[in-house]
Amino acid sequence: MPRLRMPRQFSPARSADTPAVDEVDTSFLESLLGYNARRAALAVIEVFLERMAPYELKPVDFSVMSLITHNPGITSRQLCTALGILPPNLVGMVNALEKRELIARRPHPRDGRAMGLHLTGTGQKLMRDAEKTAAALEADVATRLSASELRTLIALLKKVYQAE
Repeated sequence: MPRLRMPRQFSPARSADTPAVDEVDTSFLESLLGYNARRAALAVIEVFLERMAPYELKPVDFSVMSLITHNPGITSRQLCTALGILPPNLVGMVNALEKRELIARRPHPRDGRAMGLHLTGTGQKLMRDAEKTAAALEADVATRLSASELRTLIALLKKVYQAE
């Protein structure tokens, strides 16, 4: 039977001119809007996923359901525009929400080709509870900010992503 040879472990040469990092310098990253926005989003999304698990809602599902809650009869096209979602990505999501009997499609009153999206009774109850949970989690993750700071942060973030 042939004997297998184990590969040699790579061991970099240690020399006096190879610096060791004792403290990580993140100053450049921390100067970037995208880096900070992403870090903040990850902190919020982690809590969101945990608290929305009982409702089986991911962030985008929650956003779609919230827009339907506050805009009964909204069309898929309007949802895509409001959330920046591509139509093919929305189709499967709407189908899944309909299969869960959370939303229903009804003919649009002014556009015979379009269908309006509406919450079912089950969807209304789920969203009442889910929106209360979302409001509570937002309050929890924003505890380091004053009410004024939170309003300012939201206004500044909107300036970044909303076109004038």
